[in-house]
Amino acid sequence: MVPQAKKMADAQLLYQGKSYALPVYEGTERERAIDISKLRDQSGLVTLDYGFKNTGSCQSAITFLDGEQGILRYRGYPVEELAEKSSFVEVAYLLVHGALPSKREHQHFSDLLNRHSMLHEDMTSFFKNYPENAHPMAILSAMVVSLSSFYPELSQESAETEEELDITTTRLLSKLRTIAAFSYKKSVGEPFVYPRHDLKYCANFLNMMFSSPVQPYEPKPELVRALNVLLILHADHEQNCSTSAVRLVGSAKVNLYAAVSAGICALWGPLHGGANQEVLEMLEGIRKNGGNVKKILERAKEKTDPFRLYGFGHRVYKSYDPRAKVIKKTCDEVLRVTGTKDPLLEIAMELEGRVLEDSYFIERKLYPNVDFYSGIVYRAMGIPVDMFTVMFALGRLPGWIAQWKESQEDKDFKIQRPRQIYTGPGLRHYVPLEDRG
Repeated sequence: MVPQAKKMADAQLLYQGKSYALPVYEGTERERAIDISKLRDQSGLVTLDYGFKNTGSCQSAITFLDGEQGILRYRGYPVEELAEKSSFVEVAYLLVHGALPSKREHQHFSDLLNRHSMLHEDMTSFFKNYPENAHPMAILSAMVVSLSSFYPELSQESAETEEELDITTTRLLSKLRTIAAFSYKKSVGEPFVYPRHDLKYCANFLNMMFSSPVQPYEPKPELVRALNVLLILHADHEQNCSTSAVRLVGSAKVNLYAAVSAGICALWGPLHGGANQEVLEMLEGIRKNGGNVKKILERAKEKTDPFRLYGFGHRVYKSYDPRAKVIKKTCDEVLRVTGTKDPLLEIAMELEGRVLEDSYFIERKLYPNVDFYSGIVYRAMGIPVDMFTVMFALGRLPGWIAQWKESQEDKDFKIQRPRQIYTGPGLRHYVPLEDRG
């Protein structure tokens, strides 16, 4: 069950001469929230919060995020520490189970990942019927929801059984990796490369992406490590758009596959998972227009100019994104190992340097974020732009599973149903068609 926040003294809301007591709760890290769940019953009022910027939709024990201090922790562990010392498979286990695995648990989890890596042969035939130019995210979301037709659903009861939870978790983690690689092969018209049981999770994915019958691919250890880091940094991020979508859809008691498919669709948007693609497209635009970075920064400062500087600043972080600090080191290492000579990367490095020295961006706390660096790293690794969001989904999957599981176990579980403030016409009465002139 989800640990509950501590009850504090009530807050008082004064409205039209009446006082309403609203409970205040405090979380582990002393963040506080006013419970307004009964406000409408007491006063007839609802709260209006566009984009839910200041609304807590749940209590959660998975991820702690402090945007003002630049802190991100999974189950209490700093993300920087996990990225440096752990692996994506280990972090996935941590998020779903709440604790790091023992050696035995880690080996069992890894064995299950290998066992469930193949797709049902009927599913592989689906790929043949997608158009050649189908976006990999469209294929990914459709294939994930199709898994519910081939594999048992994870009920709330079976989620309490560790073995059943591990089987479902590893099935999704492993098959999503295979689906992602197959969707790429479909987009470039190459034959599928099946998983190898002698390779670990990230090396297996790179092999399925880049091996071919005529040119075997042996992933460099540095690139395998870089992919582990990238996936760890994206594994969970509190109640963001796609995670909220997973919880929202899951609140209707749909199966896990359908909830995750909804998360994939939400992630597809350029304001969420597609942000690193926007960064690369912005850099390409700068290159085509002569590569003048100074001019671009002046445009970004001009309020009347529609140009937007992607990859800087964040909705939540008001200081340096802790993930960006980690991925910057990974970016440097990947560029060194691959020996990449790319004009876009040179523009990106110049852009980063100028922004970090410009008082305009410093005062507004517009630091490079994880999206700025992740696109550069993926490009250097040979992963095409339209696969960037797929990579994000692959990393975010354990977080989605953990969040879905937690929501199903929450004793305060309810179907999510936000309110609204109606601004349409008042009461009107129907006039027959022949009387309307």
